[in-house]
Amino acid sequence: MKIMMMMRVARSLINGGSSSTSSSIRNFNRHISMSVIPARSLVTGSSFNPVDDFFLAKRIVTMMKMSTVSSSSSPAKTTSLTEEKNKLKEKKDQSNAMVSSYWGVPRQRIIREDGTEWPWNCFMPWETYAADLSIDLSKHHVPKTFADKVAYRTVKLLRIPTDLFFKRRYGCRAMMLETVAAVPGMVGGVLLHLRSLRKFEQSGGWIKALLEEAENERMHLMTMVELVQPKWYERLLVLAVQGVFFNAYFVLYVLSPKLAHRVVGYLEEEAIHSYTEYLKDLNEGRIENVSAPAIAIDYWRLPKDATLKDVITVIRADEAHHRDVNHFASDIHFQGKELKESPAPVGYH
Repeated sequence: MKIMMMMRVARSLINGGSSSTSSSIRNFNRHISMSVIPARSLVTGSSFNPVDDFFLAKRIVTMMKMSTVSSSSSPAKTTSLTEEKNKLKEKKDQSNAMVSSYWGVPRQRIIREDGTEWPWNCFMPWETYAADLSIDLSKHHVPKTFADKVAYRTVKLLRIPTDLFFKRRYGCRAMMLETVAAVPGMVGGVLLHLRSLRKFEQSGGWIKALLEEAENERMHLMTMVELVQPKWYERLLVLAVQGVFFNAYFVLYVLSPKLAHRVVGYLEEEAIHSYTEYLKDLNEGRIENVSAPAIAIDYWRLPKDATLKDVITVIRADEAHHRDVNHFASDIHFQGKELKESPAPVGYH
């Protein structure tokens, strides 16, 4: 009987809703006083104890109040959780905004002619160019002096292990070649930069010219990586070759800049030969003439339907320009002059 009366009270509370909480509690107190207490005496046969029943009723009323408060406050809790999430999102957005505009230097938003946003961070539209394909690819500097012959024979010896390792895998060969070809321009540019600082003198534009060469060779590599994914042992070979070649060329440039530039001139001649063989395999169908990577299309201003053949053609033209620049620099030194005495071919592509 007591349990039935409690259920009746709970049902009245539930039906009453949150707006009638006070009246439900009063009804509950009335039910307790009229039904619960007498029922306890009748069922158990125990004597009436008003103190125990009073505390029992009070406990039940407290529990009901807590249930009512929690149910009425749940929307508020949900609202507070939503507000917290919104605040966290706003903080995250503000954090991203702060990173992108650190010290007030936001990334410049560049729109291309077709209305799309410029997708590259590694180079800008004003650094792109259309390669000069009219350059003479057959030019060869005939070695005359002892230093010329040393440079020429050194490059020919270096080609032997390359031919044995790569054979006619010209994609991997080109990738490896570019990891080496991008080193001399950077080394020469850095050493000329330090010389300019030490002697408080201009470089005649040669610092910029050599760094442009290094950056151009690096872009060749970034393009080739889009076409040929190097294997783990090729990556290991790159680490070894780059470590040896960088230090060897650094020492060579410090000791004899004219010999260093002559070596690079002959390396570029070999690069022209390698890319010519690459194009030969493309024309004969031994290598698939796939679509040009997007980075190559934007960097060399190629048409949207450009192919791998177009990419190799412009890279070969770049190598011919680097050949001329380094043979020219070597000739300046052989004449007993410094590079700053002759205007550098800045922007010569």
